[in-house]
Amino acid sequence: MAAVDDRYEPLTIDVSKDEAVTITFADGYVARFELPALRRWCPCAECRGRRDRHEEVWPRSAGGTPLRIVGAELRGAYGLAINWNDGHDAGIYSFTYLRRWHDGDVFGPAAGHGH
Repeated sequence: MAAVDDRYEPLTIDVSKDEAVTITFADGYVARFELPALRRWCPCAECRGRRDRHEEVWPRSAGGTPLRIVGAELRGAYGLAINWNDGHDAGIYSFTYLRRWHDGDVFGPAAGHGH
C-alpha cells in the first residue's frame, strides 16, 4: 500500500458559505479558494464541457443572486462535494485537484487570487 502524501491530505476544511473554502493540508500548507473561482473551475463533466466549448460555466446569466454554497460534504477521504445556490451540485473537488490547482499545477487561475 502506498504511503499517503501529506500535500494532498486535508487536516481542516473551513467552508465560509458566502466567501471561500480554506483547506489546511497535513504538510501545513493553507489554500484558500474564493467561491467564484471554485464555481467556474468545477471539475464535473458538464462544466468541463462548457469550458471546452468556451461557454460560461458561471454566471450563466447576467445579474442574479450572489454566489453562495448551500451545502458541502466529504466524498470518501478524497474530496469535497459542493452544492451551489444556482442549483449545481455535480462537482466533486478532489483534494489532489485542489492542492495542485492552488500550486498552479493544473489549468485555471491561481485559486487564492479570486480570479
